[in-house]
Amino acid sequence: MRRVAVALLALLSLANISGVAAAARQAATAKRADAPNLAPYVPTPQEVVDRMLTLAKVTRADVVIDLGCGDGRIPITAAKVYGARGIGVDIDPQRIAEANANARREGVTHLVTFKLENALTTDISTATVVTTYLLTASNLKLRPILTRALKPGTRIVAHNFGFGDWVPEKVDNFTDSANRRRTLYLWTADGIVRP
Repeated sequence: MRRVAVALLALLSLANISGVAAAARQAATAKRADAPNLAPYVPTPQEVVDRMLTLAKVTRADVVIDLGCGDGRIPITAAKVYGARGIGVDIDPQRIAEANANARREGVTHLVTFKLENALTTDISTATVVTTYLLTASNLKLRPILTRALKPGTRIVAHNFGFGDWVPEKVDNFTDSANRRRTLYLWTADGIVRP
């Protein structure tokens, strides 16, 4: 009887694991068909969000566009703390739904907008600040878009991954409260130095 119970528990565990895997597959296929794989979804810790916006010297006059916005915490914080306009772009409808719910909860829907779009094709021409937490290979795909679309003076802040040989104006290396090493990079669109 004990062996039957153990075997039954093992089967239930396997069924649960395959159910989780199926749910993960379904979530992955819910993304837009034209979605490039720019980065896995990894939420930026709030303390890193705060440092990114401080590094960019965000003010009420800014339009902060976060490429790969996830749950919307960067545009929401820019709106809530600085009174800036925020635009979040993501290719995952679940993330956009979360971001909109978070904006409602924080009372900043009048200042933020979230778009279900491809970061490589969305309009970023209104940005005065662009933030990314994408892989270096993805940032390299964004480089020609940024240089074409951004106005002089627009700040670009990247978390952990740079833009290849673009030399940052400032680098902020720190250890977060979870004891993880973080690096933030800052460029200004008209001051990008290429070696």
